[in-house]
Amino acid sequence: MLDKFDLQDKIAIITGGGSGLGLEMAKTLARYQAKVVIADVRKEEGENAAISINKEVGNGRAMSIQTDVSDKENVHKMVEEVLKQHKRIDILVNSAGINIRKAFVEYEEDEWDKILTVNLKGVFLCCQEVGKVMIRQQRGKIINISSALEKIGQEHRGPYAASKGGVSQLTKVLAIEWAPYHINVNCIAPGFMRTPLISKVIEQDSSFYSYIKQVVPMGHIGNPEDLGGAVLLLASEASNYITGQSIFVDGGWSIW
Repeated sequence: MLDKFDLQDKIAIITGGGSGLGLEMAKTLARYQAKVVIADVRKEEGENAAISINKEVGNGRAMSIQTDVSDKENVHKMVEEVLKQHKRIDILVNSAGINIRKAFVEYEEDEWDKILTVNLKGVFLCCQEVGKVMIRQQRGKIINISSALEKIGQEHRGPYAASKGGVSQLTKVLAIEWAPYHINVNCIAPGFMRTPLISKVIEQDSSFYSYIKQVVPMGHIGNPEDLGGAVLLLASEASNYITGQSIFVDGGWSIW
């Protein structure tokens, strides 16, 4: 059974893989022998992420391509470059995302547009371009990074929660459409994770961590590496009969 988790030389694209959750998931896939492509709009962070992965798991295991997931032509060029280098795409992890926290009536229209464009349109564009490749291949694994907020309501998260709810529903639709091509499409829905952004919020407001401990049954914040098991499962042959699902990695927050 353990051999089903072997990703030997599988080609994996991780959008937003230059830092945070995306980087940790890229590292997990590389540790299990996938060849990873960091597709991040931040050129330097993407390159540094690839360098760190190559140092850890072996040179040539990672590469980076500067990619704006909100731009169709940019996404198309990224996919073409991956195909040029590797000839196929086995795994897509859509991890690129942004958030702006404020009271709903204070959001500017351009802030709403920016969040929905990166978080939802970006998933649409990447799934569409990579999906074409996987349909030709008759096989593939797509993992969309949603959020526990696809299910839970929380103040000051209006556009973000709306975008992640959209990602969850899009995942279900694609799972149905692409099942005949042996393409599995699933979500990982993280809860509170110790990313640089969350750490900064906790530093500025210590009561926020008290809130996390109160609403999370396991009583503490998660770490980015906690997503490793879920991403490995959904990227591997072990999940061949799992599709259209959201796996919540949230310490139990979503079960209230």
